[in-house]
Amino acid sequence: MGSSVSVQIVGGGPAGSAAAVAALSESRSVHIFEKSSFPRHKVCGEFLSPEIAPLLDSLGIWQEFLRLGPAPIRRTILHFGKRFSKSQLPDGAFGLSRYEFDRLLFEKAIALGATTTRERVEASNCAAQGGSKNRDGLVLATGRKSIAAAGRRLFGFKAHFEGPVNDAVELFFFRGCYVGVSAIENGITNICGIAPEHVLHACEFHADDLLSGWPPLACRVRPLSRVSQWFTVGPLVFGGQWQHFAGSEIYPAGDALGFIDPFTGLGLVNAVGTGRMAGLAAARRSSVEDYLSNCRRAVRRPFYLASCLRAIVEAGLAQSLGPLIPTRYLFRMTRTGALVA
Repeated sequence: MGSSVSVQIVGGGPAGSAAAVAALSESRSVHIFEKSSFPRHKVCGEFLSPEIAPLLDSLGIWQEFLRLGPAPIRRTILHFGKRFSKSQLPDGAFGLSRYEFDRLLFEKAIALGATTTRERVEASNCAAQGGSKNRDGLVLATGRKSIAAAGRRLFGFKAHFEGPVNDAVELFFFRGCYVGVSAIENGITNICGIAPEHVLHACEFHADDLLSGWPPLACRVRPLSRVSQWFTVGPLVFGGQWQHFAGSEIYPAGDALGFIDPFTGLGLVNAVGTGRMAGLAAARRSSVEDYLSNCRRAVRRPFYLASCLRAIVEAGLAQSLGPLIPTRYLFRMTRTGALVA
């Protein structure tokens, strides 16, 4: 990586693109290194919690987001075996495909003046180049890095369906699995889930068979017709990795900072929020330690609660304990701190 730009960003997804837009607002020149072509589909719940509104507004793209026609989501329905609980969301949430959301952010960064190179850059190389105080600020937004033992791994899967839509995000918990169903733009429904390797192995990794094998979920999916292939990702490792390259000016953001469990519905908010914070910190040459401290303060509670919920699901206790947790309380407890300052 050269030394002609003020802020270099590795990764052009939501975190990297948000970092670019934020750094450009500080009148810095920005270059993005991205190994993939954009836009593209990614395994994701494609649910954007209410906190996304002030974040996108701070980046100057809120109205552009609304013009994409995101599906309004006003309710949550949590399914624990044959039992379920319903709740109204205190503020409106949104459903938008990663294809459109990533495109919106990436193209905004380019329109504002960011340059880009189709290139894979490893985190270890970033650390080597980020050790000098005279070098450019580096934002690391490369996504998650996962290592897990075979047989005990988790895998994610997603597909789009057409058919009747509603304004609820429905979450199904069963056999150590977690599956979310919610609308996105253009009358499409996104179905995205996470399942243990042994459960997927039992159905030969056919996601359609997994969905049809659990009656409450099969009933929800029956009126829908799949209109995309299944996209898969894995293995997944959850928790707060909090990558920190000591002695360097590297600002990790999004999943590169810490992969937040999707129970909270905050994955994209976390990516955009920490990406924005990283872009501003890199542009201003703020202390990496101060940046990380601010990130921890903002997302500490949802990270902690998500880890507790994950332990409940993996222990097979979700069906018995889940109905005891008020849905409205669960939503309130998983909100972030101040990602927009």
